[in-house]
Amino acid sequence: MLHPILPIARYTLLEALRNRLLWLALILVAAGLALTQFLQQVVITESNQIQAALLAALLRIGAVFMLASFVVTSVVREFNDKVMELILSRPLRRSSYFFGKLAGYTAVALALAAIFSLPLALFVPAARVALWGLSLACELLLVTAFALFCAFSLTQVISALAAVAGFYMLSRSISALQIMAANPLSDGLSLGQKLVNFVVDAIAFLLPGLDRMTQTGWLIYAAPTASEIIGVLAQTAVYALLLCGAALFDLQRKSF
Repeated sequence: MLHPILPIARYTLLEALRNRLLWLALILVAAGLALTQFLQQVVITESNQIQAALLAALLRIGAVFMLASFVVTSVVREFNDKVMELILSRPLRRSSYFFGKLAGYTAVALALAAIFSLPLALFVPAARVALWGLSLACELLLVTAFALFCAFSLTQVISALAAVAGFYMLSRSISALQIMAANPLSDGLSLGQKLVNFVVDAIAFLLPGLDRMTQTGWLIYAAPTASEIIGVLAQTAVYALLLCGAALFDLQRKSF
C-alpha cells in the first residue's frame, strides 16, 4: 500500500516548492523580524516579550493561512483539471490517493511549523520555542485535515477557504463565546439566553479547542506543563482521525 502513497506525497511536496511556498514563508519571517526590530526602537520595557508575542501571533496566523490556501487550491485544481480523475482511473485505491496527499500536506505543515518557530528563539528560551512549535505543528495538522475535507466536499476554492476560516476562528474563540454566553449583562437567565448557552456549549463540544493550543503565554511567561502538551497531542489525534475519516468517506462516495 505504501508504494503508490510515496510518489503522490513526493509530487505534493514538489508542488509546494514550485508554488514558492518556502520563499513565501521566508519572506513572512523576514517581514515579522523587521517589524519586531521596529518595535524594539519604540518599546521602553519588556521589549523581548512584546516582540516575541507579536511575532508569534503573526507567524501562527500566516502559517494557517498559507497552509489552508495551498491545500484547498491544490486539491480543487486537481479536481477541475481532471488530474484526480486521471489518477483514480488507474488501478489505485482512493484511500492510497488520499493518504498520499495527506502525507505530502503533513510534511509541508511540519516544515512550516519548523520555519516559523525557529525565529522565536531569538527572543525566548529554545525549550519554550520547541514546545510552542510542537503545538503549532499539531494545530497545522488539524487545519490540513479540515482543509482536505472542505476541498473534497465543496470543490470550490472560495467556499472551502471560507469554511476553513470559519472553522479556525470559531475554534479559536469558542471559549470566549462560552464565557460571554454564561455571563450576560442582565440579571438572571431567560429562556432565550439558556438556549443560546446550550447551542454555544454544543458547538464547543464538537469543535477542537484551538485556543488552548500554541498559546503566546507559553513563550512569554512559562512553558506548558506536561498535561497541557499531552492534551494537545490527544486532541490532535482524535480530531485528525475524525476529519480524515470524514474526508476519506466523502472521497469514496464521489463518482468520477
